[in-house]
Amino acid sequence: MKLLTGNSNKKLSKKISKYLNNKLINSNIKKFSDGEIYIEINENIRGNAVFIIQSTSNPANDNLMELLICIDALKRSSVKNITAVIPYFGYARQDRKVVSRTAISAKLVSNLITNAGADRILTVDLHAGQIQGFFDIPTDNLYSSPIFIRDIKKNYKKNITFVSPDVGGITKAREMATQLKCDIAIIDKRRPGPGKSEVMNVIGNVKNKTCIIIDDIIDSGGTIVNAAEALINRGAKEVHVYITHGVLSGEAVEKIKKSRIKNLVITDTIDNSNKLKNVKNIEVLSISNLLGEAIKRISNSTSVSDLFK
Repeated sequence: MKLLTGNSNKKLSKKISKYLNNKLINSNIKKFSDGEIYIEINENIRGNAVFIIQSTSNPANDNLMELLICIDALKRSSVKNITAVIPYFGYARQDRKVVSRTAISAKLVSNLITNAGADRILTVDLHAGQIQGFFDIPTDNLYSSPIFIRDIKKNYKKNITFVSPDVGGITKAREMATQLKCDIAIIDKRRPGPGKSEVMNVIGNVKNKTCIIIDDIIDSGGTIVNAAEALINRGAKEVHVYITHGVLSGEAVEKIKKSRIKNLVITDTIDNSNKLKNVKNIEVLSISNLLGEAIKRISNSTSVSDLFK
């Protein structure tokens, strides 16, 4: 087994490498002056099973292209098989046609990765479960919930209500609430345009409750900030947020710093180290051990689903 890292999240790759006690492949990934990506593998990897670790986060197009070129370079190096480890799978929010004459980019990107030569996909908290079916190769979708549940058990003891920020997140909120024997509530919202949201109502009792919002992605932060405001206005004691992928684009960090959110917890599927300096109400939990263990199990042909039993 060999590990190759792209440039999108080297810190996470190094943590996975340390967990597995397996050095990263010596490689050279750079850009020509016109922006074209160049990759060179500096060691013999013929006949090895290679796991390439690369989130398709911002800059999404560059990181996606880098992933595709890395896969091609590995394939031409005569490796045994290639597993694309994509902690954050970008373009996943366009998983269906919401209005006429739009693309289903999640399917397009899955085709690109498959046709480039990947033999397997390992990812974390896909935006929509059906995206697994967009790939014509085996796809393992890991869940951050075990990491979040451990942290919640450690920090919150009673009077908790899990909150889904929209109807689509009810399943995840209910699963975590069931495990911790807590109530759930739902934010009824509408989207007047892309990246914009309005809270219409809060379904469920949140008065005097410690509300924990659960979601997979926080991008501009508007939805979560509005949801926290609505919960406080309806009597919630305090609002905490647990989200897997911290996209945190634009002024998201500033919005969260000034919001009614007491604490936002994200994972390191996306490298936000430069954005979060001196930010007190945003905490990062590492997903490296979970990914490392899944990589080990795939390499040993043992069960990945047992991680979540």
